[in-house]
Amino acid sequence: MRVLIVTDAWEPQVNGVVRTLQATIGELKAAGHEVGVISPDLFRSIPCPSYPEIRLAFAGRRAVGRRIRAFAPQAIHISTEGPLGMAARRWCIRNKFPFTTAYHTRFPEYVAARFPVSPAFVWRFIRWFHRPARHIMVATRSLARELADQDLTQTMMWERGVDHDLFRPDRAPHPAYASLARPIQLYVGRVAVEKNIGAFLDCERPGTKVVVGDGPALAELQARHPATVFLGKLGGETLAAAYAGADVFVFPSRTDTFGLVVIEALSCGTPVAAYPVPGPGDIVTGGAGALDEDLGRAIDAALACDRADAAALGARYSWSSCTAQFVKALTFVPAEPAPDAKAGIAGVAA
Repeated sequence: MRVLIVTDAWEPQVNGVVRTLQATIGELKAAGHEVGVISPDLFRSIPCPSYPEIRLAFAGRRAVGRRIRAFAPQAIHISTEGPLGMAARRWCIRNKFPFTTAYHTRFPEYVAARFPVSPAFVWRFIRWFHRPARHIMVATRSLARELADQDLTQTMMWERGVDHDLFRPDRAPHPAYASLARPIQLYVGRVAVEKNIGAFLDCERPGTKVVVGDGPALAELQARHPATVFLGKLGGETLAAAYAGADVFVFPSRTDTFGLVVIEALSCGTPVAAYPVPGPGDIVTGGAGALDEDLGRAIDAALACDRADAAALGARYSWSSCTAQFVKALTFVPAEPAPDAKAGIAGVAA
């Protein structure tokens, strides 16, 4: 199949959307599919306000349309709701070409965390953007329920995966941990306001808090929390070592739709502490971690969890199964039934 992916989030960004697309494209090519990408690096662009790593491309429907026609795709997937996504959407509608979209970010809450904009207003845009899609790919059942509440019912599952050769429990701890007081409580991800990292660093717990990542809130958090160890941006084996050597992984975000870092931590055998919200609430089950509206209590409970249970849960996620879901969603099969809106988040006691 000739698959064209249109995305406003692309290299050199390092985030869950880009990493998911890269891994999925690699699996698609390995399976014999031909994949094209329309991304900001193909056009003139400017930094996105408040998120400069994202480039906003100057590209209209005609410019994007020329690239679509040149590739001659059999399937088009529009990954993001940015300028390229909107241009591709317009081209597809004008040319009656079916397309799929993905809901990667809880956009209304994300925008509300940064700007004085009502989430209800942003939801109008989300409904407008995704309604014409043949399928909307979502990473969790909670997201499917959330979109169904907005009358967007054509959802299909597209979970996330882990490189188990890299993220595994037998990794030696990161060398920086040798001199740190235990328990080591780890955060990995973009250091930005929407990640709610302050809620984690404000928790008064014994041991050492470690932050891996970079972003616009880094300097402020370093100034406010001098006892926290900031290791900067890590990747590959050093990132895996940071996960594997930690005693608990803390995921304080309330707006992420999944949390790729959550399953990477689990795959390294590190229990997860998080709020009982969509994303971690769909992933963290059994004895693999703890969910609580009091993040400190969640940390305490996660520290008592069995690391073998965490590793077993992480092992369930693979990029091959993730890509199989993606390919299924590209086909014109009926959308999956929307989950019962009354159902609670997995792993959270009623």
